[in-house]
Amino acid sequence: MKIAKTVALGLMASFAFFALAQAASDGGFKKENFNYSEWAKGRFSEAVTVTNPRRFIYLAGVGSEDEAATEGGKILHLADPYAQCKYAWDKIKRTLEKQNASLTDIVKVTTYVTDMRSMPDVGKCRSEALSGLPLPAHTLVGVTSLAWPGMMVEVDVTAVK
Repeated sequence: MKIAKTVALGLMASFAFFALAQAASDGGFKKENFNYSEWAKGRFSEAVTVTNPRRFIYLAGVGSEDEAATEGGKILHLADPYAQCKYAWDKIKRTLEKQNASLTDIVKVTTYVTDMRSMPDVGKCRSEALSGLPLPAHTLVGVTSLAWPGMMVEVDVTAVK
């Protein structure tokens, strides 16, 4: 009788383990990292998605880095924070599209600027990029420098799909 009881408990424990494993695989945590620009590979992930059960998309800080460059650090639109911001938002839109998402899915934005006097230009740029959409939470941060010389604006985005 003891052996039968032990076997039954073992079978029940095995069944519970497999049921939990199946539940975890059906709705569990999944994280994926993506890179689209050659120069970024091996340095950082340009997008990270988290699924559980929604899919969270975390973009790396996006600036006006030249995507066609094979080495990092080539900044487009030097000395023009508005143009750098426009380029960054265009890149954000394209990166989200590659993730089957859109600007509508953005829930949080942090914009970093090297000169707070560029706030009106950066604000105008962000307003144009998100025109007509539900506005995400936003934080503007002034910093002394960004990743590359000449980079004046960097935008950090989190989206949920």
